[in-house]
Amino acid sequence: MKRIIAPSLIVGFAGGLLAFMCGASPAAAGDFGQVEDLCYQCIRDAIYADVSLINHLEASPDFDDGVKGPQIIAARADIHRLRVLLGPVQPIEIEPCCYSRPRLYIR
Repeated sequence: MKRIIAPSLIVGFAGGLLAFMCGASPAAAGDFGQVEDLCYQCIRDAIYADVSLINHLEASPDFDDGVKGPQIIAARADIHRLRVLLGPVQPIEIEPCCYSRPRLYIR
């Protein structure tokens, strides 16, 4: 007589395996769902969009100050958060060609 494995047993085993794999995956405490590796251009574009929104809201007389005030405050907070992610400006120093070459000695 053949023994048939119950489908519920297979589904239960697969569900337990899935729960184990999700529980064992590495996740930073408190940072779940946070994106850390944003590209410089993405952050720059987001800051530009927030600045454009602030400029549009401040220049437009069609909106009431009570409506556009919280939007401007939220956009400024977003700009500050993005600038922290961006970090300090690190200038790229390019040396002139005459300083980068070795010296020539003429006899």
